[in-house]
Amino acid sequence: MAIPTVVGGISLKSKLLFVACLTGMSGLFLTVDVTAALCQQPTAVPVVVSGEWLDAKLPAEKRADLVLAAMNREEKLRLVFGYFSTQAPWMITGTKNFAAPPAGRPNSAGYVPGIERLGVPALWETDAGVGVATQRSPTPRERAALPSGIALAATYNPQVAFSGGAMIGNEARLSGFNVQLAGGVNLMREPRNGRNFEYAGEDPLLAGTIVGFEIQGIQSNHIISTLKHFAFNDQETNRQTIDVTIGEAAARASDLLAFQLANQIGKPGAVMCAYNRVNGAAACENDWLLNQVLKTDWQFKGYVMSDWGAVRSTVEAANAGLDQESGWAFDASAYFGDALREALNYGHVDQARLDDMAHRILFAMFANGLFDDPVVADQSALIDFRAHADVTRSAAEESMVLLKNEGLLPLTSAVKSIAVIGGHADKGVLSGGGSSQVYPLGGLALPNEGPENFPGPMVFYPSPPMKALQSRSAAAFTYADGKDLDAAASLAARSDVAIVFATQWAAESLDLPNLDLPNGQDALIAAVAKANPRTIVVLETGGPVLMPWLSKVGAVLEAWYPGTSGGEAIGRILTGEVNPSGHLPVTFPASLSQLPRPELDGDAKVDENAHPFTNYNVEGAAIGYKWFDSHALTPLFPFGYGLSFTTFDFDGLRAEREGDGLRVSLSVRNAGKVAGKSVVQAYIAPEGGSWEAPKRLVSFKKIELSAGETKAITLDIDPLLLATFDTISKKWKIAPGTYKVIVGQSATDAAATATVRLDLRELDVGKH
Repeated sequence: MAIPTVVGGISLKSKLLFVACLTGMSGLFLTVDVTAALCQQPTAVPVVVSGEWLDAKLPAEKRADLVLAAMNREEKLRLVFGYFSTQAPWMITGTKNFAAPPAGRPNSAGYVPGIERLGVPALWETDAGVGVATQRSPTPRERAALPSGIALAATYNPQVAFSGGAMIGNEARLSGFNVQLAGGVNLMREPRNGRNFEYAGEDPLLAGTIVGFEIQGIQSNHIISTLKHFAFNDQETNRQTIDVTIGEAAARASDLLAFQLANQIGKPGAVMCAYNRVNGAAACENDWLLNQVLKTDWQFKGYVMSDWGAVRSTVEAANAGLDQESGWAFDASAYFGDALREALNYGHVDQARLDDMAHRILFAMFANGLFDDPVVADQSALIDFRAHADVTRSAAEESMVLLKNEGLLPLTSAVKSIAVIGGHADKGVLSGGGSSQVYPLGGLALPNEGPENFPGPMVFYPSPPMKALQSRSAAAFTYADGKDLDAAASLAARSDVAIVFATQWAAESLDLPNLDLPNGQDALIAAVAKANPRTIVVLETGGPVLMPWLSKVGAVLEAWYPGTSGGEAIGRILTGEVNPSGHLPVTFPASLSQLPRPELDGDAKVDENAHPFTNYNVEGAAIGYKWFDSHALTPLFPFGYGLSFTTFDFDGLRAEREGDGLRVSLSVRNAGKVAGKSVVQAYIAPEGGSWEAPKRLVSFKKIELSAGETKAITLDIDPLLLATFDTISKKWKIAPGTYKVIVGQSATDAAATATVRLDLRELDVGKH
């Protein structure tokens, strides 16, 4: 039987094209050139929309109800299917005829078509948590970049996180995006994880707080931020297939607690589910994670979007709580395309479930102002890059951690000659690689030294620390690249001070082989320090590194990946223009043998059909400093550690019950001769050790004090941080007994202690 080419006076090809464009399914079955040429958004007279849902005075939930009632099934299906918004010929296969959606923003992460007749805006999505990223392109967007996520956590300052989020959210908005794929809160169970630099450390309270405030800042621009990657996506090796085994009580007190706190503080519009499996089920079709924990226990009203390529099914994923498939054609199939339509038609997925999926997306859009304050395609000319440079520089300054100082810092006028060695310090500062890559104003500081393909390129931002130092010092500076150890040692020997810049590039999709500095840099530092013990080491890393040379050098500054103004921040710290105030958000181990898994689980060489496992019950909720405490291990540097150019004294510690929680009060004095910022950390230890570890961080506060100044402070402690999760009653329970309150400036510093008695308390599983 011949297939007609014209039906009702309209060609079948035209009808197919019309349906494809209307439903957002372009590129699935049409040729790439036809799709690209004919699915353009109309530029004619705009549609005038009216409807009760446009009344901004109505609650977001009511507005979502109203517009949902006006939608047909095809329009609801359009909302739950998203596209990769970058031309990617490698995605075109025998079964995938992918073409980047013409209405998307070029070379960006994603696009979800809007519904013009109802005034529902499209979703334009950009990576990531340090700024507006661009997929690899000859003409990337040039934007400001914050310091890495782990650096923001090292500030211990929620206001810095909020300000940074507000800045990158502003750039996202002015670049035409209304969804920012930020909010990475995966805890550092594995120090070799290639994406640790994107996240916020090892402690759930610190990570959840910092990321929550960053989300607040992003969403203050009337755009949506995600919270990701939900959950237990704590390594990159076999990230698509690894199956994480963990008990519920340990899960609730660790990774899930970080997500819970970030959700409560930030109220993200979307949560992004992860690649990995959790207790057997893929994270994006995991009923326990999505329906039970997130949507029921935490009462999350927004939507769950998949990571790019993280969907494994249609019926299972939809019924388990996934609301939107992202980034077609990363997935093996268009699971929420025609397959979802068919699943609805045959009752495998209920219409009520599709309504819930669409409602959640609409709610997040209304709640975050996407309807009332829509984005414009490109207003990047309005970005205040000078002001944003100050924001990212200030964040970098608060993040840098002084790990060692034997009187070398700050540099003084007595230093007449300085050798600057390695790390391309004459050109710029390093950033982490992968989907979060932000390209800086002025382009790369030097040609790509990383892989030609993803997760490259290796990007150095054009903010040279050497230039910043030269503008602040009358000393004579000489640079050596460090490739010739003898030449570097000779230069150090004839200089008053040597500064070695050491770098460790980390990136999405691959884990580090170890915690050593790569490319012989440990040997370089050792050679320079032998030639001149007045050696300062500046580390630009994505996380902890081992330091076999530590005893031989005079000072060490952890600068992380410090963002597009990072060189200036380093110069201001080293010269004393700014007093360092960062503290470690992670434990630096003394060796790999101290880790719960000295050898990384999984094998990077296995194929996509393998089913590798990792057992997180080994440490359970005892991550980082809790593992070290539990096993009486001495780290290289403890969690919370950080030096200053001044000293602080604590006095008058008191702890008393306040409702279901605690209130801690004390006075802090700057006992030195220069102004500085103290990070006050409160830990609590139950007598008898009934928790996953001897103690937990339960509160922190950063305060600024002038020389000799004393301030009285209070720390309010959430009762959730005093409880353990009972899997039978599904409640948090505070055990009765005596608890020791420990206040100091790291996990191993007990500057002041007090005791308090707590009674039995039961807390609801949800908000606190």
